[in-house]
Amino acid sequence: MSTKQRIENIDRRRFLKLTGLAAGGLVLGASLPATQPAWAAEGDVAGDLNLFVTVHSDDTVSIVCHRSEMGQGIRTGLPQVVADELEADWRKVNVVQGLGDKRYGSQNTDGSRSIRRFYDTMRNMGASARTMLEQAAAQQWKVPAGECKAKNHAVEHGPSGRRLRFGELAAAAAEIPVPEEKSLRLKSSDQFNYIGKPVDTVDTPDMVVGKAQFGQDIHFDDMLIASIERAPVLGSSILELDDSDAREMKGVIAIERLDGGAEPPLFKPLSGVAILARNTWTALQARKKLKIQWSETAHHAHNSDDYLAALQRTIREPGKTITDHGDVEKAFAEAGDRHNATYTVPYLAHATMEPPAATARVSEDHCEIWGCVQDPQSVQQNVAGALGLKPEEVKVNVTLLGGGFGRKSKPDFVVEAALLARKMQRPVKVVWSREDDIRHDYYHAASVEHYEAGFDGDGKVSGWLQRAAFPSISGTFQAGVDHPSTSELDLGLSDMPFAVPNRRMETQRAEYHTRIGWLRSVSNIQNAFGVCSFADELAHHSGERPDRFLLNLIGPDRHIDPSQGDFEYGNYGEALEKFPVDTARLKNVLRRVATRADLDLRGDHSEGNGEGWGIAVHRSFLSYVGIATRVEVQNGELAIGEMHCVADVGLAVNPDRVHSQMEGAMIFGMSLALMGEIKMENGAVSNSNFHDYPLLRIHQSPPLSVEVLASDEPPAGVGEPGVPPVAPSITNAIFAATGKRIRELPINKHLKIG
Repeated sequence: MSTKQRIENIDRRRFLKLTGLAAGGLVLGASLPATQPAWAAEGDVAGDLNLFVTVHSDDTVSIVCHRSEMGQGIRTGLPQVVADELEADWRKVNVVQGLGDKRYGSQNTDGSRSIRRFYDTMRNMGASARTMLEQAAAQQWKVPAGECKAKNHAVEHGPSGRRLRFGELAAAAAEIPVPEEKSLRLKSSDQFNYIGKPVDTVDTPDMVVGKAQFGQDIHFDDMLIASIERAPVLGSSILELDDSDAREMKGVIAIERLDGGAEPPLFKPLSGVAILARNTWTALQARKKLKIQWSETAHHAHNSDDYLAALQRTIREPGKTITDHGDVEKAFAEAGDRHNATYTVPYLAHATMEPPAATARVSEDHCEIWGCVQDPQSVQQNVAGALGLKPEEVKVNVTLLGGGFGRKSKPDFVVEAALLARKMQRPVKVVWSREDDIRHDYYHAASVEHYEAGFDGDGKVSGWLQRAAFPSISGTFQAGVDHPSTSELDLGLSDMPFAVPNRRMETQRAEYHTRIGWLRSVSNIQNAFGVCSFADELAHHSGERPDRFLLNLIGPDRHIDPSQGDFEYGNYGEALEKFPVDTARLKNVLRRVATRADLDLRGDHSEGNGEGWGIAVHRSFLSYVGIATRVEVQNGELAIGEMHCVADVGLAVNPDRVHSQMEGAMIFGMSLALMGEIKMENGAVSNSNFHDYPLLRIHQSPPLSVEVLASDEPPAGVGEPGVPPVAPSITNAIFAATGKRIRELPINKHLKIG
């Protein structure tokens, strides 16, 4: 490579060689059981060895981060946990980026689960290494191990006052057997040096001086750049190609077809024509000269506006019953008052600041990848399948990611690079333009949700119906899926926390016409918009202040199990015993965020004079988040005056990063709510760049505040839970300010955005 790679990626063999025992290094091997470890994601294949900690003879410590860094600070957070239990001096810690390797357990950096799934594991890794160092010191001093204690990057013998630095013990400690997990002595919380405290991210220094390396930054002197014209409609393939004009451009090395079009789309590349050139500009300009005729498919008739209009009609009809508690029909029949509403969310794109990019080098029995990927093991599996290799023959170097939001856990762009590199027999970097990214995403589903509620004679909600229709992510992997999956209903709909005795959840049919994927907070986006908006509507319909109405609607403190009959609540893959659906925590967040909005001082919360507050609270990814927003609406123009967040995420390993993630989620959520809309005409996306898929600008971003509640509960999700309550808090505030209820996103369809 012509530029120095700043993120060190090393495989196990090189890891052992560089830090090996002969050089006086300690390598901690974490033996995994033959079955999946409890902290591994579904689909993981457990191995016999994972490597996380190395102590060098020069007194430095290398800690492997096996997850992907996309701005959330995980390359700091996970090593921070290890270093604390190890009693390492953070100034002497080097973070090593792990390659794709099934022995690490899950490396899929999405679902807000890196800390929650690996917190205990990383503590054990640090405690194991610390125990081995203490035992090595005890052997050298010929004293009981119980008299030796690691502290501040050294081991001390209390009775004699002797002290040995970690580096002095590294070689001897390497000979100590890895202790059994049940024998480890973990710190109490009052002994933590780093856990629960703000720690500067390890990547910031290189980022601010331009030395950090992202997927787009990879360069080899013999590398070709590929720009690909892809099928505009799902399932299309190439009927005719005229590439004569493109071939005449100086610098064009080759033009290659990529075959695609098969459904379900999975993570396979779309059909396309790749221009391979010596530089990006040439590849992009030559691509414009291609003349391609694409085949038609059933998806060519898809129009997003017509699609949502059709769903709005069918959503009012009875659907497929998923759960049914009590007798909703009887409650509605006996209700003295009823209210209903329908909410719509359009297709949405990830729009990461760094579009997808991957570089590949392929030989007969090996492939090496460099890329901004969220799931290197999925890359191994998909590239191996495309090339006819074994997964272990695919080496994946993970760069920094310029944003991910779920897009870069889908490795179609990496498979493109691998296929082209094999054809060219030299390194190839596939570069996606902004237009490519907007037009060929795995989109967040367009959705319509319908709600009905009935009030009893005491003015309490006695019956509740919720019905959802949106194309399922499952359609990406399985043909014929035409209803939302139960795993998508689990995200803020089935676990609705309200104490309503009679309630029913249904789904309606929604056909699949484009690649659908998970986007930051996934189905919580539409589910929270519907549930939180409808609750606010019911509050105003009842003439009550929204926060007080919500407290009564949530009801008594309790733990909820949404499972019923054949429907089993997934709880984000975690046990309800460890992460219960806890209404007390939700109500605490609600009270705190209402205080932020000064609702006690503002009376009924609804002035109707062009200024108003809106609140929304939501549990997602096992965390509880409330958002309070103040808006001003004058002459049809909306300005957001301020936004406040209160978050209960359990133990916050690095509070500074939790604050940053919540601020980022608020900005992300505002972009989606105010302006986010992907439009499709004749099966193809009509948006192309930020001029017609705008993101929030600096002048549109209001003052933000974040309060992270202290908690002894286990660490929960952080990256995604701040997004869902944002949209309903804004639309609820707009109603408070104007009396106008917005049920269809984005908001710029109804008001000008200041």
